[in-house]
Amino acid sequence: MQYCSEEEIALRILGELGGVLLGDGLPVRIVGVLNLGEESFYKASIARSIEDSVRKVTQFIEEGADIIDVGGASTAPGVPEIPLKVEYERVRRFLKHIVDASSVPVSIDTQNAEVAEYALSAGASIVNDVSGLRKDPRIADVVAEFGASLVVMACREKPGDALSMQQAIDALRRSVSIAIERGVKSSRIVVDPGIGFGKPFNADFVLLKELRSLRVLGKPIMVSASRKRFIGYALGGVPPEERLYGSLAAAAVAVYEGVHAIRTHDVKATSDAVKVAEKLR
Repeated sequence: MQYCSEEEIALRILGELGGVLLGDGLPVRIVGVLNLGEESFYKASIARSIEDSVRKVTQFIEEGADIIDVGGASTAPGVPEIPLKVEYERVRRFLKHIVDASSVPVSIDTQNAEVAEYALSAGASIVNDVSGLRKDPRIADVVAEFGASLVVMACREKPGDALSMQQAIDALRRSVSIAIERGVKSSRIVVDPGIGFGKPFNADFVLLKELRSLRVLGKPIMVSASRKRFIGYALGGVPPEERLYGSLAAAAVAVYEGVHAIRTHDVKATSDAVKVAEKLR
């Protein structure tokens, strides 16, 4: 189902994430995922020491990452909520070393303003909020204060509850409005439809199929489908460690459907798949 007109689809979309330009006519940007918590669902993405985090960042950049997205608390389905103090301490321990090792912008994946503020003060330049500013709207104030970029994910009340494209569009429109009202520069806002997070598998496939409809928002689109449960479901129930090829298929479809950034655990393989899909679109 189409939720925007041909005229709206034809509008040129441009924006930036931490100074990296993204949008129509530009290469699809690759965002490498680096997790700091043992509870993260894909264990190979976890940095278990400062040295390991630096090694992973260096490898991501060599493989073609345009941005590094660092998370201090997993939001995977079934994982108990990580206390703010624990998330903050993880980020405080690792982030400065990651920023120093990185020649590309660093993003902090958090729903908490305190964590966002620390990360931006330590050199990050992007905040990625899977709650779409629902959990802590003060994040928008922090982003505006630092002149940073913001990724908002479709979220009505909690991550994963936007089950249709229309619900995702409505939730994202609200998040974008809050961000702009609080002073975030419009050109520094990117939207994410919120694939995964425990929703019914068929809803994830519908969101992936209808990504082009997000153009009605006039913002660059980022998709994070890497190794998520709906891919395991399509492959017969395989664990995250066996979902690479399915993830590459999802990334290629997303690129063909017009997204501007792909967030992934597998930078080199995804970068190759994206380059081929870009030629097709």
